[in-house]
Amino acid sequence: MYYIYLILAIAFEVLGTTSLKACNGFTKFWPSVLVVVGYALTLFFFSLCIRQINLGVAYAIWAGVGIVLVVFSNLIIFKQTIDLPAIIGVILILAGVIVINIFSKTVLE
Repeated sequence: MYYIYLILAIAFEVLGTTSLKACNGFTKFWPSVLVVVGYALTLFFFSLCIRQINLGVAYAIWAGVGIVLVVFSNLIIFKQTIDLPAIIGVILILAGVIVINIFSKTVLE
């Protein structure tokens, strides 16, 4: 169940961060609401997941997967492109998350 909370925390973080671009400095109402609600739900679900998942590991997964998904959402929604060094960086972040999940013995407390 704790991984479900982590997945929800990641999903709401991506929603909040993607909406942050759309809210245009909090000048657009509905995207601004999505930012606040997205981040509030992110913190709520993240607090639930760290009851069982190691804080450092959960944060690394949350941040890493969130970064990768925000990059992809910006490519799709806002048509923002990234160059080769950015692509390599995103791949390295994703590789780090995979290494943690496959090899770390400290995932669950």
